[in-house]
Amino acid sequence: MGRERLRKPARRCGLPIDGRRPARLPFVAVVGRPNVGKSTLFNRLARAPLSIVDPTPGVTRDRLYAEVDLRGRPVGLIDTGGVEAEGTALGEMADRIRLQVRVALEEADVVVGVFDATSPPTVDDELVVDLLRRAGRRVLWAANKIDRARDAAATSEYYRLGVENLQPISAASGAGVGELLDRILAALPPAGEPEAEEAGVPPADGPDEAPAPPPVPRVAVIGRPNAGKSTLVNRLLGTERMLVDERPGTTRDAVDALVETEHGPLVLIDTAGLRRRARIAERLEQLAALSAVRALERCHVALLLTDGSAEAGADQDRHLLGLAAARGRALVVVVNKIDLVRGAAALRELDRRVRDAFGFAAYAPVRFVSARSGRGVPELLHTVRRVHEAFNRRVPTPELNRFLESAVEKHSPPLFRNKPVRLLYAAQTAVRPPSFVFFANHPDGVHASYARYLENRLRERYGFDGCPLRLRFRRGRP
Repeated sequence: MGRERLRKPARRCGLPIDGRRPARLPFVAVVGRPNVGKSTLFNRLARAPLSIVDPTPGVTRDRLYAEVDLRGRPVGLIDTGGVEAEGTALGEMADRIRLQVRVALEEADVVVGVFDATSPPTVDDELVVDLLRRAGRRVLWAANKIDRARDAAATSEYYRLGVENLQPISAASGAGVGELLDRILAALPPAGEPEAEEAGVPPADGPDEAPAPPPVPRVAVIGRPNAGKSTLVNRLLGTERMLVDERPGTTRDAVDALVETEHGPLVLIDTAGLRRRARIAERLEQLAALSAVRALERCHVALLLTDGSAEAGADQDRHLLGLAAARGRALVVVVNKIDLVRGAAALRELDRRVRDAFGFAAYAPVRFVSARSGRGVPELLHTVRRVHEAFNRRVPTPELNRFLESAVEKHSPPLFRNKPVRLLYAAQTAVRPPSFVFFANHPDGVHASYARYLENRLRERYGFDGCPLRLRFRRGRP
């Protein structure tokens, strides 16, 4: 297989949660100033806590995508960062958030502008109205936090901004959201048939007699804060979709994106950086850590991004890799910022240190990249594709039993209570991760060292590079 080259990313890089390609998927963007309840409304429509919700302004900084079913209509939702005028506490970050919002508006078919009905209009609200008017999209207006009758009366002030048909809602309780949903569906373009493509992570696939086609690879980028995760995702996408900033914690949500490569699409899940619990000072960081763990639950391949210029292979890196391995995810260790490593000797020492640190998952390939310059990224894409193929690989039962016979002939199991242990036959029971059951006369007598021997032979024979293998032993009869 040749190295993969990035194609131009699709205009709409939002990722359907169930993995269907969004070729004809209409998009709805939720836009407003900070702390008006955009993420609460997003979660209400998505019926899942996909976006971090907290009263601190600036919590949602990236564009967050989700596919939802709105009364039988598949729709892509986009949650955006809070729009603020220049001169705010966020400074340059506010400018970059506005840029992200503009990109979301380009992707959207319908925009929901959200106000906080419990407070009068602000300069930021005026900026939102002006931004949406210039976008050239169908705009619906919602006055949020209407929990009492007197709150509804306060919405009249927002009509002074020139908006029309303001829908009073309470995203927290759901009041008025049904009426807003009616307006959204009426404003959407005519329905088209989405392209079906399996991309879920089922708990187990069936036997090898009826293999399912491999899903679109879902790749989670995990790592400590400021390891370069968003820079890597942006390099793959060819667009500044994730906010990139030197401050740790810039990315707080797990954000899905679709990138086309020479050999097909990849789903990328950029995650908030994970820190050790003792160092998580804010509730927001705890929520971000939970978001990253959720990303591991949804991915096929986990890329552990470690900083090659500082503490590569640190305790937290090992913890994260162990977290992904325990969830049965395929693994690739990615050492970033190698452009800051000077000299071949230093690079060899870095390679040795990284492999020693992650020796408990020695099956995970190690790749060296510079996300900023793109060095090593094509090789990384090739590795991800190869690991994902192995993650979905099935060994036919007759072939597996020929393998077992050969492995036992070369190295038979140790005695168990002075009795021979006979491995009778085997079958692969699942993929993602590849799982095998071996039937023996004394399954409890198969020593852990012999199980490792079988695992290593399986990797050598069938190329399960980067994949955790699950081996079980059961009692069987000849």
